[in-house]
Formats: sequence, C-alpha cells, structure tokens
Amino acid sequence: MELYNKDTFSDDILPVVIVGNGPSGICLSYLLSGYTPYLSPDGFHPNPILHNKLKENPHLSLFDQDLEYLCEGVEGRSSNPVAVLFDALLIPDGDFGVDCASPLIWRHEPERATPHLVLGKGPPGGAWHAMEGSMLTLSLANWMELPGLKLKEWMREKRRNLRNDRATPAEIASYYQHYVTKMGLEKSFACGTTVTSVSRVSLESGRSVWKIQGLQKRASSGEEIGVPFSVYAENVVLATGTHDIPARLGVEGENLPFVCHSFWELEAAISSGRLDSTSEPVLVVGAGLTAADAVLAAHHLNTPVYHAFRRPVSDPALIFNQLPKLLYPEYHKVHQMMSQQQYKVGEAMVNLSNQPLSSPADGNCYPGYLSFPKHHVAAFRPDGKCVLENEGGIQTVLQVSMALVLIGAHPNLSFLPEHGGPLALDSEEPVSCRRNPLDVDPYTYECVKEPGMYAMGPLVGENFVRFLKGGALAIVCDIARKRSKKCQENCTANLLNIQLTNCTLEA
Repeated sequence: MELYNKDTFSDDILPVVIVGNGPSGICLSYLLSGYTPYLSPDGFHPNPILHNKLKENPHLSLFDQDLEYLCEGVEGRSSNPVAVLFDALLIPDGDFGVDCASPLIWRHEPERATPHLVLGKGPPGGAWHAMEGSMLTLSLANWMELPGLKLKEWMREKRRNLRNDRATPAEIASYYQHYVTKMGLEKSFACGTTVTSVSRVSLESGRSVWKIQGLQKRASSGEEIGVPFSVYAENVVLATGTHDIPARLGVEGENLPFVCHSFWELEAAISSGRLDSTSEPVLVVGAGLTAADAVLAAHHLNTPVYHAFRRPVSDPALIFNQLPKLLYPEYHKVHQMMSQQQYKVGEAMVNLSNQPLSSPADGNCYPGYLSFPKHHVAAFRPDGKCVLENEGGIQTVLQVSMALVLIGAHPNLSFLPEHGGPLALDSEEPVSCRRNPLDVDPYTYECVKEPGMYAMGPLVGENFVRFLKGGALAIVCDIARKRSKKCQENCTANLLNIQLTNCTLEA
C-alpha cells in the first residue's frame, strides 16, 4: 500500500493506526478485520470457574463480554490479566504441555470490521525476519501461532518437521508473512515505512486527532527513495517490539571496533573468516538466550569463549533455570557450561588460546570455555584487552579478539516526545520493556497518561507471543466500546435535532 501526505483539512481520518507489523500488529489487525471469537456450542474449558462464566452468555462474542469479570480467578505466567485470560482460552493448560482444544470458534463478521492501517519497516512479521535462522525458538510451536491458522498444520503443508515441537525464527517469520496473506489482511498493511513522528493535532473543526508522519521506501529510476507521508487517526497503537536499540554497558572503550552489540555481528565475523578456531577468545557478556546462542555459535566453531555475567549461576531469575531440560537441550548445555567451567578468584588464569578444544583435558568437560559469574565489565582497552571486575572489586584482564555485549535491547520510540519516557511507569527513567514498561490500563491497554494511545507486546512487558495476543483483545474491545458510545451519542444528537425542528415547525 502506498501512502501520501494528507493535509489537516482532510476528512479521511482512520479509526486506528498501528505502528509495528510484528506478531502484535498482525494479531490486532486480524481482530480489527471482523474475525470474532465465540464460545463453541460444544466448547469446554478445564478451568471450571472460567467455563461456567463463559456458559452464562454463550450467544455473546468475547468482544461483547466483561473482560474484567472473565479474568477473575484465572492465573498464568503474565502479570497482565487479559493476556492470561486470552492465552487460557486459546491454549488451555498451555503451561503443562497439554494439547487441549480451545473452546473458542472464530467467525468472520465483516460488519464488525474497523478500518485501520498497519505500518512496518519490513515485511509482515517484524523483527522475526532479522533473527538468526538456524536456532530454535524458545517457545513451543503452538505458543507462537496466531488465531485461525495452526502453525503445525502450516508446517506440515510446507513439508517441514518440528524439532522438540519448536520451529526456527526463519520459519516463524515465514508463517507470519503467510498469515497476513491467508487472512486477507494485506490491504491494511503498508510495509517499508519508518514512522518519524506521532503527535496530537487539532483540526479546524476543533477535533483532536493523531497525526502520524514518516517515510515510505519507494523504487524510483532504479533507486530506493524515502517518500514522506502523513496520516490521521482517532487512535494509535504502539506495537513496535523491543529489538531496535541494543542495550549498552556504558563503560570506557565500549565504542572500540572489537566491541559489538548484536549476534549478527558475530555471524558476519564467522562468515567473512575473521573469526575461526585460531582466533583469540571471544568474550560474551550477558546471561540471556541471545548470549547463549553466541556461546553455542562460537563453541561450534571451536573458538575459545570467555563468558561474563552479573548473576550467580544458581539465580532462579536466570532464564536457564526456568526451562525444561528435555525441551531445551542446547540451552541446558550452556547452563551446564556456565556452572561447571567457572573461573575461581585466586586461581591461576587459564589461557584458553593454548587449551586443546578437540577433547576434554584435566577433567574439563567443556574445553575452550570459561565462565565469570558475578562479574561485570569495568573497561575495554584499545589493545583488545577487557577488564572484568567481581563483586569484591578484584579485576581480571582478558585478551580477546571480539567482545559481544548481549544484555538486551530497548525499543525505539524516537517518534514520540522525549522518546516515550513520560508514558512509562517511571517517567523519570528511559522506557525498558523489562524494568520500565509503558503504563497502561490492564483491561484496555490504553496509556494511562495519553488517552487514545494504546500499547501492546514487549512495550507493556509481554515478551512471549502467546501473551501479546491478549493485548489485541483488550484494545479491540475498548475501541469497539468507544465507537459504539460515539454512535449512540450521534444518534441521540440527531434525534434531538429532529425533535427541535418539529417543535419549530409546529410553532
């Protein structure tokens, strides 16, 4: 879809504009397009309290029910109640790995459709298209799917097999792109767009709306150019995800050429031959899944790895301590490495460059790897040295060929005033999906400090696809309620005008 500049006198104001075309934006578009969930006539939910509530109004769609009432008594692994509710309805007993059928059925009711526009930098699927293609996703396959299209069935049609009931990021990205086409959502998607500004404006009529400005990539004379566009909307939804800006340590030397902040830079070094089994060790900083992927990639290449992280290996908050071993064997292996191959302060420093990597030596189960729990980076030096420091202030200097700082990422909200800071739970701190998400109403996902603006997905702390779908449900219900209220007010005003006109004629 091609976008153009519209002047402030235009009456073509969309009810909803969604910024972000990842799974959050796609799911919201699906619900806004008239796809409506109902309780199936023979639907059953294993939670007896929820089942009885659903049976109270079986003729009503989920959109027409009291979400807050339905959420009561439903528990799950998200702090957002509607996310837990919708997840429980789509994947009953999902946490237990039970393949229990959803009690919902979906009906396409075009009369419910709300005109909307989805803006995204790349193809539908968002950041999934930029993720490394061979690693398996953390989530089980059915946790990654969107309503109306079973991921397993789509995989079978593509003659692909699921390993440990999991798919690769490349397969998930392809599924999301296919989903948009399959569900007929393409007409609402404008890809190749970068939003540069979202602001409130007043039209000459006095009406206050959102003005969304940006650039859309177009081909012109064999070159790609950015064409300015602007659109107006009654409501805007922030669904941008969190993979835009890598988090930084903020230490001396972090801008040196050998210090990198993304997994893709490791891949590029491997592909170009700059990194191989003869290289000096790689330093991986961080204890998340991306850091684990980097450890696995370097270890597979027989490149020595130093691995530094702030927490102790036994910390229950570490993601590795929350994953079932049978489902995630590769991450369990990294956790074993972190635990069994620890550097102990006071012992002689092991030079990994001189350590044989092909076979264990001296009881070393994972040669070529050494972890530094409860350490942080104090500085990077121009000669390729990295200074680590433990909790007691004791420093260790490592010679490395490359340092990978993989400690998370921040969302890019540069198109909002003050980068969206005033919308966060703590308006004095930068927006962080884990530590300082946007402050939204838990049952509508509308920003507490900005009516008419909604947020969903990682921006409100939902990092798993299975839970972001609840945000779409909450937003659609609230926007439908607003539109219904506005329609009733207009009908009342029109009726009043007719009555006044009749009174005037009778006089």
